[in-house]
Amino acid sequence: MDGGDEGVVVAPIGDESMCSNGGAVDDPRRPPASSGKAAAGGGEQMDLEAYVALYTGRTRVSRLLFVAERCGNEGMQLEALRMAHDEIKKGEDSHLYREVIAKTGGRLGPLYALDQTWVDMVDRRAEARKEKLENELNSYKTNLIKESIRMGFNDLANFFYAHGQLGDAFKNYVRTRDYCTSSKHISQMCLNVILVSIELGQFMHVSNYVSKAEQTPEQLDPITHSKLRCAAGLAYLETKKYKLAARKFLDTGPELGNNYTDVIAQQDVATYGGLCSLASFDRPELKNKVIDNINFRNFLELVPEVRELINDFYARLE
Repeated sequence: MDGGDEGVVVAPIGDESMCSNGGAVDDPRRPPASSGKAAAGGGEQMDLEAYVALYTGRTRVSRLLFVAERCGNEGMQLEALRMAHDEIKKGEDSHLYREVIAKTGGRLGPLYALDQTWVDMVDRRAEARKEKLENELNSYKTNLIKESIRMGFNDLANFFYAHGQLGDAFKNYVRTRDYCTSSKHISQMCLNVILVSIELGQFMHVSNYVSKAEQTPEQLDPITHSKLRCAAGLAYLETKKYKLAARKFLDTGPELGNNYTDVIAQQDVATYGGLCSLASFDRPELKNKVIDNINFRNFLELVPEVRELINDFYARLE
């Protein structure tokens, strides 16, 4: 571990302070603060809809559930659960749907009660889809078509991931490795495994598959390279190696854009990179690696509070 990592306290991944003081609304079918805004600690308004719009896929749901669990205000909690409910019903994860219904405890009214008809329909469709994918994969194996086998495992892994069966998704993504025939196949396999590993909280796998992707013989494209920097940064952040995490986030290129929103938003890169730098860099490093870093400056522009915090902290060290 680099110097400066010990004894530093920063928020865990995704742990934004979101406590709020919302008010009630008249419609009993919807929670208080139904506009998607709720007052944060100190009276500031948090636009929940704008916040979760930064993310896609299962990460959007997990962020909403995190807010519901941690915000400490019932109005905002119910709004987050309502939005999570609506997002889940766009997909096929009936298990997560049941979990959210249980969390609401009937507080969102009859429109957000358990929809058993939807659950049964999703489960029947999932069983039929799974059987079809497994039969296709067995056919590919019989015919020894290497690329088809790779795609078969990948399709099956995508199915399991969409239905929240992350352990099975992980296994099938890993199984595609033996059938990869190009560097692009390998890097995509690694990104898939990293995605599931992050959601499972298995950051050792994240680090391992970042390394595997970086060792592919062909040069990685800028977007993939930026995704791997972010994934490595999250792994270091999870293990409290803040200086190493800072370096990875600071090395993330602008090509990241909105191409990794199923894992991380550009604003998160700025927040995590900025706070980890403040926690572990000395004054010259803050100047050279953060303030004068043109690429990272683009991320900081998206989170003015973090940018001003860094500049003020640097000025006070004079």
